[in-house]
Amino acid sequence: MTQKTEAFEEPGKYDSERFISEIETLLGRQITDKEKDVLYRAFDMAEVAYQGLYRKSGEPFITHPIEVAKIIAALKLDVDSIVAALLHDAIEDSEGRVTYEMIEKNFGKEIAQIVDGVTKVSRINAPVGNVEQKKKLETIQKMLFAMAEDIRVIFVKLADRLHNMRTIDFVEDEEKKRYKAMETLEVYAPIAHKLGINVIKSELEDLSFKVLHYDEYQKIKQLVAQKKVEREERLKSYIQQLQTAFQEHNIDALVEGRYKHYYSIWKKMIQKGKDFNELYDLMGLRAIVSDVTTCYTAVGVVHNLWVPLPGRFKDYIAAPKSNGYRSIHTTVITQFGEPLEIQIRDKHMHEEAEYGLIAHWAYKSGEGIVDIKQKWILRLAEWRKELSQGYASLEDLKKELQMSEVFVLTPKGEIIHLPYGATPIDFAYAIHTEIGHHFAGAKVNGKIVPIDYQLNNGDVVEIIVNKSSPGPSLDWLRYAKSPRTKAKIKRFFKEKEREQLIERGKDVLRRVAKKLNVSIEELLQKPEIKKYLTTHQIDEEEFIIRLGDKTITQEELMLIVGFKEQPKKKITTAKKKSPASLVVVDGLESLETLFAKCCNPIPGDKIVGVASKRGIVIHRSNCQNVVGHGPDRKFPALWRSDVTAQFGVLVRMELDKKERVPELLSKTMERKIEVKNFKFETIEDDFVIISLSVIVKSLDELEQIMDYFKSSPGVRKVVRG
Repeated sequence: MTQKTEAFEEPGKYDSERFISEIETLLGRQITDKEKDVLYRAFDMAEVAYQGLYRKSGEPFITHPIEVAKIIAALKLDVDSIVAALLHDAIEDSEGRVTYEMIEKNFGKEIAQIVDGVTKVSRINAPVGNVEQKKKLETIQKMLFAMAEDIRVIFVKLADRLHNMRTIDFVEDEEKKRYKAMETLEVYAPIAHKLGINVIKSELEDLSFKVLHYDEYQKIKQLVAQKKVEREERLKSYIQQLQTAFQEHNIDALVEGRYKHYYSIWKKMIQKGKDFNELYDLMGLRAIVSDVTTCYTAVGVVHNLWVPLPGRFKDYIAAPKSNGYRSIHTTVITQFGEPLEIQIRDKHMHEEAEYGLIAHWAYKSGEGIVDIKQKWILRLAEWRKELSQGYASLEDLKKELQMSEVFVLTPKGEIIHLPYGATPIDFAYAIHTEIGHHFAGAKVNGKIVPIDYQLNNGDVVEIIVNKSSPGPSLDWLRYAKSPRTKAKIKRFFKEKEREQLIERGKDVLRRVAKKLNVSIEELLQKPEIKKYLTTHQIDEEEFIIRLGDKTITQEELMLIVGFKEQPKKKITTAKKKSPASLVVVDGLESLETLFAKCCNPIPGDKIVGVASKRGIVIHRSNCQNVVGHGPDRKFPALWRSDVTAQFGVLVRMELDKKERVPELLSKTMERKIEVKNFKFETIEDDFVIISLSVIVKSLDELEQIMDYFKSSPGVRKVVRG
C-alpha cells in the first residue's frame, strides 16, 4: 500500500492513458468504466487549468497535481479524492480558466468542496516559530474550518505538502524554504501523527529536518551509513531466527526489519542527552500475523527465543493509543547482548498503524466510517470554538497535537487517553464536562488522592461528584495539564459569570481611562482599540470580558492604546510577622512566627507550627497544606492564654436570592460585627454566594457570628473560608 512516487521521466509528455494506468496500479485494483470516465475528464480539465505553468524545477506544473493524485492513490483512497488531488491547485492557479462552479458542474458538489477546502488551507500561512501568536490566531481557525468541512481535505493537503517537501530543494528563497519546513514540522506532521498516518508523518519530519538542521541531518545520515552493512546483516540474522521459530510453532507471519528515521534519532539524542553510539533502538523487527490471538501466541515464541527485558512490554492491543494505534511492543536481549524491540500485530492493525484514519476511510463503510468522520469533525469544531472565543491558544493546540500521553481506566474498564502529567481534574473533564464542573475529589486504585496527583499508565480512576457544587474553581487551572480541561474551565467562568467578568473588565477600563484622563466611552472609541477588535474578530463586550478574566491584562491594554507608564520606585517593606507573644511553639515563647493565609488560624483553633523557608508558619491542625509534611517539619504549638489581638476570617454564605444581601449586611452592622471586605462570588437565579471578611478575637466569637448568620432568613449554608 505504500509506494513512493518518482519524478516524471518525460516532463510535458504525460498523457491521460499513462496517468490512469499508474493510478490503477497504485490502487491495486481494476478501475471501473465509470471511474475511468471521471478520471479522463478530470485530467482534461487539469491540462486546461495548468497550461503554460511551470514549477521551480522547470517541469510543467501539471506534474505536481499528478504526483499528489498518485500519493492519494497509493493510500488507497477513493476516486473522488484522486480527482480532487488532480484539481487541488486549479481554482488558485488557473487564472480563471477553471472555477469552483465548473468543478461542481462537471464532478459534483463533494469534489468541488474538497478542492475549495484545500485551496483555502493552501492560502493560509500558519504562524510558526517565534511569530506573534495573537496576530495570527485567525489563520489557524480558518485552517481548522476548511479541514472540518470534509476530512478528505486533510488527506489531499497532506499529500500536497508531502510532494512539495520532496521537491523543496528547487525553492531558491532560503527564508521561504525554512518557513515551509517549520510549518510542516509544527503543524502538518503533528496532524498526520494525530490521525495515525505514520507513513506520511515520518517522511514529513525527515524532509523538514533536512531543511531546518542540514548539518545535523547529514551527520546522522553519515553515522547511520557507517555501520549500515553490519546492521543489515545482523537484522537478516534476527529475521531468519524469528521466522524459523514461528514456523516451528505453525505461525504464519511476515517478519520484516524496520529502521528508525533520521529525525526521530536526532530528537532522541537531544531529549535524552545521548550520543549516537548510546542508542540501541536504531533497528527493530516487526511481525505481522493473521489475527489477535496469534499476536499473543507470537509473544510467547519471541520470549522463548530471546530473554525479555523487564519493564519493556507494552500491550497497545488491550489499551490502544488515542489515534487508534494497536500493537504489542516487547524488547528482548539477543544472543549478541544488544536490546531489540519487536512489534507484533495482525494485518489490519498494520494497515491502521501505517495509514491511521485513512485505513478506516478506505476499508470501512456504513455507520463505522460515519462515527470516525463525526468524531474528527466534532473535535475540529471544538478546537475552532475554543480558539475563536479565547478559551485556548494556538500554543495549546500545538501542544495537544504533539504531547505524549498516558492511558488510565474508568472503574468499568473504559480506556481514557490523557496528556502526560495529567491529574484527576483532567480525567473528570475527559469523562464529561459536567462531571468536571462538579468534581469533589478522586480515588486512584481505591485510594483518595489530592487534586494535583499525577496519573500513571493503568491507574483506575473514580471521580467523586458533588451535585450541589456551584461549579469549578479558578484554582483548578493550576492543576489541569490538558489544554482541553483548561479551556472548559475558562468557558465555565465566561458563561456562568459573564456579568461579574464584565464588571471586572470595566474596573480595568476605569483605571486606564483615569490614567489617560478620558471617560470609558472615549477610551473604547479610540482607533487603536477599534483596530484591535477588528484584527481579533471580537466585539466590545468580548473585549471587556477578556479584560475581566485577565486574558488581556491592564498592562497589555495600556500598550494597545500606546500609553507608557513611568515606572514607580519600589519601596521594600518588611513582611508583617505575628508578635512572638501570641503562640508558644514546641515550648518556646520567643520564636518569631507567621500565620498561614491558607487556613487563617485564630485563638481557639488547634494549631501546629510548620518549618518553611520563611520561618515557622502557624497553621490550623486540620489544614490540608499540613497533611503532606513529615513529622520533622511539624512542631506542636499552643495559643497563649492572654491573647487580645484581632484576626480577619473569611466566612462564605449561600443565600436563596441576592435581594437578601442588603438586609443581611444591615443587620450585621446593627450587631456591630466588624466586616473588613465583602464580595459576591457567584450570582444565579435561585442562589447567591457571598464572602465576608469579619474581624474577631477568638473561635468562640466567630462561631457566635456564624450561628447568627445561619439563623437569618434565606441563608442556606454558612462555612468558614
